[in-house]
Amino acid sequence: MYKMAVIGDKDTVMGFQALGMDVFDAKTGNDAKQFLKDAAEKYAVIYIIESLAAEITDVIERYAEKQIPAIILIPGREGSLGIGMDGVKKSVEKAVGADILFKD
Repeated sequence: MYKMAVIGDKDTVMGFQALGMDVFDAKTGNDAKQFLKDAAEKYAVIYIIESLAAEITDVIERYAEKQIPAIILIPGREGSLGIGMDGVKKSVEKAVGADILFKD
């Protein structure tokens, strides 16, 4: 059975542990990269904070076309960097063929 995991700084991810998710305290992009590579085989959904995801885009892109794991970017304690919403926008545009969420 697949599970969910969260990768990020300790302050951000510890709350997810109460929800039954496995948490990985990554202090650097290299830590996050290693956790992601290890977790990709065991977890169906992996949440990662945007600030760390920005440092490991090459690894995240390798999993973009695969069904499992789904890698979802979330804001960290510093707030949103807009990277996660940009990914949602691109996914919707790809699926629908137009920007239906963020029209200016």
